[in-house]
Amino acid sequence: MSSPASPSELRSTLVRRILALRGPNLWARETVLECRVEFPALTAVVPNWKDWLVSWLPVLEPSFIAAEKPDAQTLAGLLQVITLHLQSRTDLQASFGKVMPTAEANVLRIITQFDEEVVAKAAFELARRLIDAAVFGLVMDVNAAIEELRELAQDICLGPSTRAMVDAAKLRGIPVRRLTEGSLVQLGWGARQKKILAAATSQTSAISEDIVQDKDLTRRLLLEVGLPVPQGRPVTSAEDAWAAANEIGLPVVVKPRDGNQGRGVALNLYTREQIATAYAAAKEEGDSVLVEQFAEGEDYRVLVIGKNLIAASRRYPAHVVGDGEHTIHELIAEKNRDPRRAADHAAALSKIRIDAVASAVLAEQGVTTESIPEKGRTILIRRNANLSTGGTAVDCTGEVHPTICAAAVEAAQTVGLDICGIDMIAPDISAPLSPRNGVIIELNARPGLRMHLYPSEGEPRPVGKAVIDTMFAPDDDGRIPIVAVTGVNGKTTTTRFIAHLLTQNNWRVGFTSTDGVFVGSRMIDDGDCSGPKSARSILSYPLTDAAVLETARGGILREGLAFDHCDVAVVTNIGSGDHLGINEIDTPEQLAEVKQCIVAAVSTSGTAVLNAADPLVVKMAETYPRKTTFFALDGENAEIVRHRIRGERALFVRDGHIIRAEGPREEVFMPLAEIPLTHGGLIGFQIENTLAAIGSAWALGIADDLIRQGARTFIPSLDQNAGRFNVLDLHGTTVIVDYGHNVDALKALLDGLGQFANHRRIVVYTSAGDRRDTDIIEQGRLLGDFFDAAWLYEGDYVRGREPGEIMNLLAQGITACTRTQLCEKIQGHLKAVDLALASAQPGDLVMIQADTADETVQHLKVKHGAR
Repeated sequence: MSSPASPSELRSTLVRRILALRGPNLWARETVLECRVEFPALTAVVPNWKDWLVSWLPVLEPSFIAAEKPDAQTLAGLLQVITLHLQSRTDLQASFGKVMPTAEANVLRIITQFDEEVVAKAAFELARRLIDAAVFGLVMDVNAAIEELRELAQDICLGPSTRAMVDAAKLRGIPVRRLTEGSLVQLGWGARQKKILAAATSQTSAISEDIVQDKDLTRRLLLEVGLPVPQGRPVTSAEDAWAAANEIGLPVVVKPRDGNQGRGVALNLYTREQIATAYAAAKEEGDSVLVEQFAEGEDYRVLVIGKNLIAASRRYPAHVVGDGEHTIHELIAEKNRDPRRAADHAAALSKIRIDAVASAVLAEQGVTTESIPEKGRTILIRRNANLSTGGTAVDCTGEVHPTICAAAVEAAQTVGLDICGIDMIAPDISAPLSPRNGVIIELNARPGLRMHLYPSEGEPRPVGKAVIDTMFAPDDDGRIPIVAVTGVNGKTTTTRFIAHLLTQNNWRVGFTSTDGVFVGSRMIDDGDCSGPKSARSILSYPLTDAAVLETARGGILREGLAFDHCDVAVVTNIGSGDHLGINEIDTPEQLAEVKQCIVAAVSTSGTAVLNAADPLVVKMAETYPRKTTFFALDGENAEIVRHRIRGERALFVRDGHIIRAEGPREEVFMPLAEIPLTHGGLIGFQIENTLAAIGSAWALGIADDLIRQGARTFIPSLDQNAGRFNVLDLHGTTVIVDYGHNVDALKALLDGLGQFANHRRIVVYTSAGDRRDTDIIEQGRLLGDFFDAAWLYEGDYVRGREPGEIMNLLAQGITACTRTQLCEKIQGHLKAVDLALASAQPGDLVMIQADTADETVQHLKVKHGAR
């Protein structure tokens, strides 16, 4: 193909944005990339562009590409399919994808599942390059590009050992979170979490690791308990090594005292020259060198996990077989082309490499890397059979004699390792252990598991499962109770209330909210913390017994949920929506689709706690059938009646009491008068929040007496629930502090304020700038119908508006009404608070909309003596 222009000048697509949705999301339960892509009009397109694509990727049958010219829909579909296919070429599993429209005709969303985020993004970019090359006739080495992607995957992805444990954990339903680019992985949540790092676990003793790192100490400890080990001792020089060899008896082994993975190990040494060369090689790998007796027999690796022998492999050193034509160097290169081989531990086998030890082994055989061995001659590259130095392994687990099995388990317990790789030499592993059959050469902490997972021959062994079964009891999935809370209004109060109820069960509860991240009473982060990052901090906190997570729509759209499943999902309301017109969420129905992600995430044994008075919330139960508890103020609500006919749970209010029902059965749970949050049952929206909180605790099986105790002790004070309908008396003036910030919240707030008989009503108010003009004006109209004086300000959430614009829109709504006699615009919300309070007389009511609740509350405490 010719190249009429450089790739940088010709692009069939322009990427607007790529989001990595790392948990359940609007599109799927799986992790996906959401790629927002613009498709410019194309003019210079080569006629046979489809043929080029199919020749590079035969998976793309010509019939798949229906359009003759590459229009936006065709290119988007190709991008999605090719991105998934390229991931599969790296052995990653990803199958889900779709193309979704946007508000712009030439812009589409391409959704593709991913396993490893970095690899998926690289695959998406490579898919774009492939399409560009085909469409514009550009030169491209496709095979080389795919090989680069494979190499990236090998560098980024978990190694075989860690992947086996992670896969086993997932099969048991244990949550998994990779903590680093390496192999550190969190299994489980909160107080029930454990960690793995390669083949080490939270239960792996650091002392045990130190013991086995010292090979001479290990040998002496095993000898003390009567286990067969070779004679040997540390040496300090090449001369000392030769002396030790003569003391022990030739042949000998020379190796680093604290080495691993077979590096610097030389076997079956007879001559002074061999031992001197081996000493120098071993010295490069460690500070101290060990000389040991050489044992005759076959090389075995035995794996002990817990108190059981799980797998055994017969190992063979790295070698090549001559063909009479190629050099040893060329034969090694050919063997390294085996797709199962990779650098280090990224694949089933390791590449064979030439180092000083390998060169010495070749020299012993009278050859160098440039020699051409005769056909059929086996040339050893190493004498030790470690996989990390290019060796291979054949499974022989079923052959191990019980006495050898017992000795291996005893050796692991002697040093205290929960996962132990034991190197043994034995003429016949199926025969009983004896002085002539079975010598323990070495114990290894963090042993490689891949020889047992991917043996060159024989049966793979479920070693990952064995590790997980040792870490977690059969009935332990590493999970803590999770309550996810979303909605438009009431989320933070409901979240705090639920956390308080769960605390009564002697749980240390972590919760996230728009007020911060808390564990118990301790704040560990401040600000708006209702997104997935904050949720992950709670799920990673090692002392958390339960988590209550306020879940805002922004985090769901930006990153997905922080958890795969929750035990309870609470949706307080949707109403007429909020923050509409942002991120193409323009209607309450679209907002509900985002919010219902937490309902979709409810586990099979979990419960959705839903507002029966909100049709969009009720619909969530139809979209995602789950065990559901409906709540509403009115027990005659049609949805609650139908729900109870089906034998399901419901919560409602009758005659000033909370009624708890399951099917036809009812019980009076407790009077509203005993629940401070409801202000004696006067404040309707707080009653709804109470029903949602009690429903959540009920779903989690919290004892009734503890729920009642928690409901009585959750005080709507500045300390316990700041900025959420706090009622204060400041020198005879009733002051109410609330965070309500949208039309529905303001309506509910004004309904509650109507229960207070005050002479004059004053408001301090603002709105966030990311609301529609009509919504801000409507808030102003509501204020104008209810308050006698309004002090307007602009706070921290101007969000792109011009200075004064929000106050002007609010004032526009207020002045359209006749009640408000005073409407002032103030720069600075604390100044507005001070002026409003200064204008108030005893008997007045002042409602302060707290743009930043913590700052407002602190100001009221310090300057105005609020308590």
